[in-house]
Amino acid sequence: MFTGIVAAVGEVVSVDPLAQARRIVIAAPAGLLDDVRPGDSIAVDGVCQTVVSVDAERFSIDAIGTTLSRTTLAGFSAGRRVNLELALAFGERLGGHLVQGHVDGTGRVLSIERRDEYVLLDVSLPAEVSGVTVLHGSLTIDGVSLTVNALPGADRAQVALIPYTWEHTNLSRLTVGSDVNLEGDMLGRFVVHHLNLRSGGHS
Repeated sequence: MFTGIVAAVGEVVSVDPLAQARRIVIAAPAGLLDDVRPGDSIAVDGVCQTVVSVDAERFSIDAIGTTLSRTTLAGFSAGRRVNLELALAFGERLGGHLVQGHVDGTGRVLSIERRDEYVLLDVSLPAEVSGVTVLHGSLTIDGVSLTVNALPGADRAQVALIPYTWEHTNLSRLTVGSDVNLEGDMLGRFVVHHLNLRSGGHS
């Protein structure tokens, strides 16, 4: 479980093909990995991954076929900057919202507009995400917990990025047309699922 509050921005060191997966090695800032052990979970651009090896400066993950087909990890290459968040420990402050790191689908950046101190970012929403996205609700973009600022259309959401978020995550690398990992609000997913069951529909 995560909060969507990015701890640091890392950098992809290498991507190597395996039989049914890709081994991705990521460098992390000093101190971030001090308490991380093989088997722990780390969110990489919002995708929950298991650490398979780790030292003081870098860690490795094995992204399997399912993950590669549903997220942006398939497009990773050396030099890419990625958002990193360690798994939430019970008893810590929940600064963002409850994030599972289970990406619902990918969206595309439709527009980026600077408004003095902040940036308005519009992204397309796949059906799995649009159905649980509400005005002023939560939306996770590349692992960053954000508040929905506007819903310009049924399949489009807008978020406002404050300078701190712009400077301390990798969202500043985005351009119009960039693909992003999206996770809809977890509570919204459960509500929709429950209502579908009550109405005899399917989630």
